[in-house]
Amino acid sequence: MKRYFKYTIVSLCVLCLTSCEKFLERNPYDIMPSDYYHTEEELTAGIIGVYDKLGALYGSTWLYLMGHEADEGYYARANRPLGPQNFNFSASHSYVATVWRNCYEGIYRANFLLENIDKNPDIPRISRNRIRGEALFLRGHYYFVLVQMYGGVPLLLKPTKDGAANMNVPKSTVAEVYEQILDDFKMAEEMVPPITAIGHGGRVSKSAVRGMLARVCLYMAGYPLQIGKPKYEEARYWAEKVIQDAEAGHALNPDFTDVFIKYARDEYDIKESIFEVEFWGNRQDSYTETGTVGFNNGPFCSNPETGNGFGGLKVTAKLYKTYSSGDVRRDWTIANFTYRSSGANGAKTNITTTTESSLYDREPAKWRREYEALLPKTTSATPQNFPLLRYSDILLMYAEADFYASDEQVTTSALEYVNQVRRRAYGKLVDGATNINQYDLPASTDAATFEQEIRDERMREFAFEQMRKADLIRWGIFITEMKKVVNMMDANPPKADNIYSRDRFVNALYPRHLIWPIPSVEITMNSAMVQNPNW
Repeated sequence: MKRYFKYTIVSLCVLCLTSCEKFLERNPYDIMPSDYYHTEEELTAGIIGVYDKLGALYGSTWLYLMGHEADEGYYARANRPLGPQNFNFSASHSYVATVWRNCYEGIYRANFLLENIDKNPDIPRISRNRIRGEALFLRGHYYFVLVQMYGGVPLLLKPTKDGAANMNVPKSTVAEVYEQILDDFKMAEEMVPPITAIGHGGRVSKSAVRGMLARVCLYMAGYPLQIGKPKYEEARYWAEKVIQDAEAGHALNPDFTDVFIKYARDEYDIKESIFEVEFWGNRQDSYTETGTVGFNNGPFCSNPETGNGFGGLKVTAKLYKTYSSGDVRRDWTIANFTYRSSGANGAKTNITTTTESSLYDREPAKWRREYEALLPKTTSATPQNFPLLRYSDILLMYAEADFYASDEQVTTSALEYVNQVRRRAYGKLVDGATNINQYDLPASTDAATFEQEIRDERMREFAFEQMRKADLIRWGIFITEMKKVVNMMDANPPKADNIYSRDRFVNALYPRHLIWPIPSVEITMNSAMVQNPNW
């Protein structure tokens, strides 16, 4: 297996040299090598440093303590009431600053690399442009995270050579940040190679850039910019580029469960998994790039043979009831078992109770440590990769964009792409499957039904892949859907051990939670910064 991000001594050195502990730190160039980036190996080490912040961003708290799962689930502990996970926090909360810092450190590293990438013109231009494209895309991606989380933020497009220069930088508007993201992505699309030339989803490819361009355009079409049809048309264009790319040959893995088993086994499937965050090692080897995928966001487990799990999340009855009987995603996404504390790897006890009040006690189970191939298994560190873009997302983004770009007409192509995802969910993509159309949305599906099915299908397909809150916000229905959870809990309360979760959904009903506050430390140090409304 090709593993691009195993650290070399050189790359470790450059990460130490190019890391900036604080976004507003003075004189960061004091620790910069003045004669670096003269070889292709040094450029490669530099781009590894830019990728590295993806691991810092997605490797731990992002998976269970940020509230991204919205109406799908909730933090599985009553003893931690304060924090984004419960929509009960302030601008001084450490997570608010951590996400900000990680994104800007990634941006800083990208900017420094971009400024120095042509220092040695003897390095082949194709190599320099590939790394340039990756750096542009990653910079754009970090800004995409920032604009979703904080709204308008400072646009820094050059390396920070004097820390004082960051002390008076106002926020750019949401529209300006999005336009910069589009510019970076579109330039990157021309420079990075096709995914087949890379062979895995851990490095930026044309498919990854095009798919993320579709996602960015969908966000720009919805709240808060609400550009509408022009951006839906553009989102459709980029999604179609991925679908129609014969060389890449993207297709759904016929087995939904196998998508996540492959993540656990550290196996790549470039037809389905287009872009993923790399993690590697077990902390008992020479690698330190582990994450917590499967530990923090998987089922609780105290059996070291299976692999320990913190069990940081539980699900809502709303999510469970969105699935139909026979949808294989339900009992893979939502555990219908508990792991035993002893016994062989994967030893389970089945859950048979399905009363609505009992559903709140179930846990997400997409990422299961029992399938990890790297041994021995470490208590809280895992090698499992985290998906940022799957092919099913491309299909559903195309269908949604096409629906709105076509003035809410349900077209044949949009219907077919949704039905491909549905067929896979019911095991009808395998060779020789009978009644392949049994679970299709019919050609007579009306606009209102299709719109709701698109939204429900995204919930069913991407639960706990940390996109739900952003989807609800861009559709303008976040508060409405969180209120539905409260109403369901009031009608059929969770068991006594889980009733605390109701407060989380009540807290979310304040409009200020559509974006996070600017971190207090940034407000203090940046004289031009203005706090977000209601924070």
